[in-house]
Amino acid sequence: MDEAIAKRPTLGAWLSEYDAIEREYLDALAACGISFAERDAHVAAVDKLRHRLREAGARFLNGGASVSTGFLSSACAACVGDCGSRTFFISLRCNHDCYFCFNPNQADFEEFCVRDTPWRDDLDAFARTCSQVTHVGLTGGEPLLCRDEALAFFERAHALAPDAHLRLYTSGTGIDEAFCAAAVERGLSEIRFSVKLEDGEASVARTLADIELARRFDLDVMVEMPAVPGTLERMKRLLAELNERGVHGINLLEFCFPMRNWPEFERRGFQVKNPPFEVLYNYGYAGGLPIAGSEEACLALLEFALDEGLEMGVHYCSLENKNRDQVLQLNRAVALDPLLYELGDDCFYHASKVFDGDVAPVRRMLDGRGGSCLVEEDGRCLTFHPRWESDAAELGVAVARSWNVVEEHDDGPVVRELKLQVVDGTRLPW
Repeated sequence: MDEAIAKRPTLGAWLSEYDAIEREYLDALAACGISFAERDAHVAAVDKLRHRLREAGARFLNGGASVSTGFLSSACAACVGDCGSRTFFISLRCNHDCYFCFNPNQADFEEFCVRDTPWRDDLDAFARTCSQVTHVGLTGGEPLLCRDEALAFFERAHALAPDAHLRLYTSGTGIDEAFCAAAVERGLSEIRFSVKLEDGEASVARTLADIELARRFDLDVMVEMPAVPGTLERMKRLLAELNERGVHGINLLEFCFPMRNWPEFERRGFQVKNPPFEVLYNYGYAGGLPIAGSEEACLALLEFALDEGLEMGVHYCSLENKNRDQVLQLNRAVALDPLLYELGDDCFYHASKVFDGDVAPVRRMLDGRGGSCLVEEDGRCLTFHPRWESDAAELGVAVARSWNVVEEHDDGPVVRELKLQVVDGTRLPW
C-alpha cells in the first residue's frame, strides 16, 4: 500500500493532510491529560460481535450505528432524520451528581439549574413551525423535581399534537401512582428509567420497584442507561431482572467522557476509544468522547438477549448514532449531483476518487460506460459515483472513498470533505 501511494503523490498528500488533522486533534486531547486506548484495539472484537449479531437477525440501522433486537421504541426509530421529533427540558436541576453527566456541556447550564426554560414558548414554536409533530420527549436534569410543570408540559404537548408519541426520561425520583395516572391522562406514551448501578444495589432495587409501579399503567416502560466497561455480568443480570418485570425494552448507550471530570474516569481505569470517531467532525451533540470497551459491552448484551431469548427489546445506541441526525439534517438540506454523490445509510454524502496516473484510465472507462465524473486539481483528481468503484478497481488503480457534509456558509452551501480512505480491503464504516 505504501508503494502504491508513493506512486500517486496527490493522493499521498491528501491522505497525509487528513492524518495530520487527526493527529493534531488527538494530541490536543492528550495534552489535557486524556488517555487513549491502543489504536483500533476494539476493531477485531467489535467486528466479530457485529457479524454474529447479523447472523442472528439483529437490526442494523443508520449505517450500523444503531443495532437492536425485539421491541424498538418509535421514538428511537425517529431519532435520526425525523424533523417532527424533538426533546425538551424544563430545567437542568438534578438530585444526582453522575461523574459522566454531559448536561454541564449544555448552553446556559448554570442558568437553567436555577430557573426553568421558557418551555411553553419553545414547545409552541416547534408545533407551529413543524409540518407534523410525531414525537416529543421531556428530559432533564430530573423532570420529576418539578412534577406539576412536567404534567403541564405533557398536557400542552398533547393539546398541540394529539397523535404525537410523548415520552419521559427519569431516574424515578418521586414517581408514584398519582403522577403516572395523571401523565397517562395527559397523553404520556412512554417512560424511560435510568438505572444507577454505581449507586449500589439498594438504588437498583428502588428503581426496579418504580418500574413495577409504572408497569401498572398503559405505558411503554423502558430503561435507558450507558453500558459502563467492567459491568457486563451485572448488566446481564439486570437485563434478566427487567425482562422478568415485563419491561418493553432497554436502550444501551455508549458510555462517554463528557470532556470534564477526567480524573474520575482515570481512577476507574477508563480510556477513550481510539479513534473516537469513524469520521472526524465538529459534532454538535454534547455527549463527548466514547470510552473504550463500552461498545463491545453493548453488543455483547445484545447477543446475550438473543441467546437467552429475552422477550424485551434491546437497542444499542452508539455515540455515532447520536451524531447521525446532525449530519443527515445538513445533507438533506442540499441535494448534491446524484451522478457523482450517494447519500449513504450513515448519512454522509459519499463519492469515489482516483488520483494522478489513475485518472486517465478511469475516465476512459466512465466515458465508455456513460458514467459521469468531475476533474479537479488540474487533472490530478477524478471524482465519480461509488457505483463505479468496483469497475474502477478492476483496472488496477487505487480507488479512495470520500465522506462529505454540506455546510451552509454566508455565500451559499459548501461541500466539505471530512475523510478520504483508500478502498483496498481495509476496514470501512459499517
